[in-house]
Amino acid sequence: MASMTADTELTLSFQNQRAIISPWGASLRRYLFVDTNGQEIDIVWGYSGGSGKRGGQGDVLIPFPGRIGNGRYSFDGQTFQLECNDKEGPNAIHGFVRSIPWDIQDHDSNRVVMSVKLNAETYRPRGYPFSLNIRVTYELNATGLSCAFTVENIGDRTAPIGIGFHPYFTVGTNIIDEAEAQIPATGFLEFNERLVPTGTIYPVQDTPWDYRRFRPIAQQRFNHCYVNLERDAEGIATAALRHIPSNRTITITMDSAFSAVVVYTGDAIADAPRAALAIEPMTCASDAFNHPEWGLTRLAPGDTFSGCWSVDDSSRGGA
Repeated sequence: MASMTADTELTLSFQNQRAIISPWGASLRRYLFVDTNGQEIDIVWGYSGGSGKRGGQGDVLIPFPGRIGNGRYSFDGQTFQLECNDKEGPNAIHGFVRSIPWDIQDHDSNRVVMSVKLNAETYRPRGYPFSLNIRVTYELNATGLSCAFTVENIGDRTAPIGIGFHPYFTVGTNIIDEAEAQIPATGFLEFNERLVPTGTIYPVQDTPWDYRRFRPIAQQRFNHCYVNLERDAEGIATAALRHIPSNRTITITMDSAFSAVVVYTGDAIADAPRAALAIEPMTCASDAFNHPEWGLTRLAPGDTFSGCWSVDDSSRGGA
């Protein structure tokens, strides 16, 4: 795809499932199933064409998800300054890879593997003097859509790493207020007016933000980074979205690589506020570059870091 642009898209198919993936940013642009009447039922609220994206839909967030306050962080005794590219304030946001072309390493009907390299010399002036080889794999199968990542440190110094993904989910309601959510977390970060963590973690218990059991979204304005995830015996954390009248439930599962989830109701999206709920799997909390205890990965030269999240809709059935 020598002529790849932001409009380049690939279609994956398995039984009655479809996923639209773009090698531009390795973005997840749509995920849907086709019902017995031939109607397309969206699971991921998506878009088509590079100009159609709203609110970070389907972005891959590497090497840092969320915001870094003032774009500044220290690592191993050195201080670095990132570009402040956040429309909400003087912060760096969501890494470097969501608006560049990735290479397609492997592609068949239900699976695609894409890769991109970050070179220390290229990104040093942008405040990230580390070299990474990044791979993301999307696959459709009988259990839904999976998204796996592997990051290898191909440089000569230990690198700070955070991985995140930015899907929005829908259960077919006109606005997300009509749905219910379940978020498997016992704590959330306090944000300041610039949406940067203050350093305080609040317990969810006895607050309006305790969604460990299904609760209506209603008028809640989510823009929260949840931490301290509850897991099953295999280390899997599960978030969910449901709409009881239409008998639809979406489940999002995250393996042990993921330690935080950002939940966002999209209130600031100008042309489609609250159309869907972003449930963003993240391997570290927002601003973990300044709070490494919040899940920041220190990746030594030659080492790799990997993880996987997946999504399914209980109503989609088989082929």
